[in-house]
Amino acid sequence: MKTGGTLFVVATPLGDPRDLSPRAAETLRAAELIVAEDTRSARRLLSEIGGAGQPVLSCFDATEAGRAAEVAARLQAGAQVALISEAGTPLVSDPGYRVVAAAIAAGARVVPVPGPSALLAALVAAGLPPDRFLFLGFPPRKPGARRRLFESVRALPFTLVLYESPLRAAATLADLAGVLGETRAACLARELTKPHEELVRDTLAGLAARYATDRPLGEVTLVVAGAPESAGAEDLDDAEIRARAAELIAAGHSTADAARALAETTGRPRRDIYNLIARG
Repeated sequence: MKTGGTLFVVATPLGDPRDLSPRAAETLRAAELIVAEDTRSARRLLSEIGGAGQPVLSCFDATEAGRAAEVAARLQAGAQVALISEAGTPLVSDPGYRVVAAAIAAGARVVPVPGPSALLAALVAAGLPPDRFLFLGFPPRKPGARRRLFESVRALPFTLVLYESPLRAAATLADLAGVLGETRAACLARELTKPHEELVRDTLAGLAARYATDRPLGEVTLVVAGAPESAGAEDLDDAEIRARAAELIAAGHSTADAARALAETTGRPRRDIYNLIARG
């Protein structure tokens, strides 16, 4: 049975304050408690929209588990609570999932108040197919884990969207080019809705080369074309793949080169092909 409390999940502007919807502003003004990833930006936003000076509870990655229980207790007591991230839509590579899960477990009503999202803003402006896409969030910081993630999606035909720190954008683009292929179309979007908004469209190789020496400034969203539809790929079973690999290796190619060539031929992930060959 639902309690009297309600958790509103409110999207806030990425940069341009005019993107805050009238409904979002009204919800924030009416909330008894604001749960925010960044309390300073939350108070600044409340001041701009004429908030009533309601309390703001800090909730970021390191504190979210404890805050979720606290918010659930407030909701069970009938409170009207608004959850916001520093910018954009909460939970999307931002804190908030534990808070929402705790609210649901407590029997509270959860109401989305949709609005700005860097994920969707970049996707619709990138010039790549938006009908099927896969959001990867922030890729791993360590190169090995990052490349393994990209290997796992290499053969998927979906447009890929991911967030990245400007400090790691060059390394991530180099890994994307190395794993997915240098000729994949891609777009780097930065500072969305802000005065220095920029969308750069090129191949992965072109973007990797550009940002190897020119670090992007501001928040970065990458959009990458999916793998070409594999209608023309050869449907080889494991035994046929091993036989083809043996021929390539006998001709002087390395195991890694053979795996790469057969991945392109079959549309299967290169790492899977490599492991298949290595096992013999």
